[in-house]
Amino acid sequence: MKTPQQHGNLVWLGTPAFPEAARRSLGDTQLRANLRHATGTIREKRLAVSAELDDWEELRRSAAAVKRATLRHLNQHLLRLEKSVTAAGGTVHWAADALEANRIVTDLVRATGEREVVKVKSMATQEIGLGEALAEAGITAYETDLAELIVQLADDRPSHILVPAIHRNRAEVRDIFTRAMGQWGRAAPPDLSDDPRDLAEAARVHLREKFLRARVAVSGANFAAADTGTIAVVESEGNGRMCLTLPETLITVMGIEKVLPSYRDLEIFLQLLPRASTGERMNPYTSMWTGITESDGPQEFHLVLLDNGRTATLADTVGREALGCIRCSACLNICPVYERTGGHAYGSVYPGPIGAVLTPQLAGVEQASSLPFASTLCGACYDACPVRIDIPRILVHLRAEAVEAKRRSGVLPTPEALVMKAASSVLSSPVRLSTVQWLAARVGRVLGRGGRIRRLPGPFRGWSEARDTPVPPAESLRAWWLRTGRSQGEGAGREGS
Repeated sequence: MKTPQQHGNLVWLGTPAFPEAARRSLGDTQLRANLRHATGTIREKRLAVSAELDDWEELRRSAAAVKRATLRHLNQHLLRLEKSVTAAGGTVHWAADALEANRIVTDLVRATGEREVVKVKSMATQEIGLGEALAEAGITAYETDLAELIVQLADDRPSHILVPAIHRNRAEVRDIFTRAMGQWGRAAPPDLSDDPRDLAEAARVHLREKFLRARVAVSGANFAAADTGTIAVVESEGNGRMCLTLPETLITVMGIEKVLPSYRDLEIFLQLLPRASTGERMNPYTSMWTGITESDGPQEFHLVLLDNGRTATLADTVGREALGCIRCSACLNICPVYERTGGHAYGSVYPGPIGAVLTPQLAGVEQASSLPFASTLCGACYDACPVRIDIPRILVHLRAEAVEAKRRSGVLPTPEALVMKAASSVLSSPVRLSTVQWLAARVGRVLGRGGRIRRLPGPFRGWSEARDTPVPPAESLRAWWLRTGRSQGEGAGREGS
């Protein structure tokens, strides 16, 4: 596994850049088969359960309106959340960046005297590299989500927001359990099969002792209600419920954009999230807590509010829309690019379409300049997004930012810029356009076989390696019109007058 590096605010694995990483992924036929099967299954379930609601589009519009209104007054809602959590017995910490958040959590764990924590699946803690930071401090963090457990045991990186081990099949999971589970605790049975029930049972037995032993837990948050201070975590396996109720100390790391104005707003999002993410009508486990309650659950609660580039993103009037993301992964499951490359090619804990717009804003567009181009701009992600984030619009905006960043750094002119300049010169002149079309038709006749050019010459070779390149027509539309269309059009005009 590649060692993660901290670039600005984000744990970033973005070397090689997306085009090269994607090319490697495209050559992995097993990976592509795993992704096609998993994303296809989730897509079908999502479409079926969302179609059951007559007001699905109304819910989407309502969610988008709540998110955008919240972002406009984010500072007010966060201060109200701090006040509510504190009144309920919790402690709120503010972290400007990943380093500060990791330091806060590490110090809180050390204060308990413990050297182990159990972790609920959390994108925010993945984003800041909390597991690695705790390990450097001599603290072991045990992932308890099944997919995150698979990733941890395999010394791997997540490939999907919702299903981090989506790139693994059952046989691979069995081999990982058999090989590595004993190094982290209770070993897997030596005769473990790849039946899902057997794999789940092996994970359950392995994790049970950790749940019962742990005194400190670390979680993320799906939502937080500013008016009551209530934190919500949704999950499918019950591991979150165990982590959120059994330990004595609970530390929650939450991106500041997760706040909602009121508890009642959850009514909208708890209908949208399960349908958009897993194709379920409701989450199997929805855990909510407000501060601490004597003799019930953790007796010490800490909420770490994480900025980590979000305020800077908020300043971008176009890019800020990405902060409305509720991490459902619907855009990944529908994206033709993600389905063929998987999440590792994006070099970030946020893969897929949302990662292509969120990562450049958190890590810096200079660090992730290839990601805004990792899309066909087909718009399927916008159609699938339960909070109606216009990802294609943000991608185009960030592409312009990436080009401008190259210009500022003196990288331009790039090959793409030269090609576009040449195209502009040709398309702006009827004479030059006609000449190029005439030449293309002659070259096509020489290179073409069966109406298709197998291999373009020179710098255009990369285009034809992955695409069908039809032979240009012997006569362009413009030439045909000049030869026949103008006289016919004039005749038709006189007839109708």
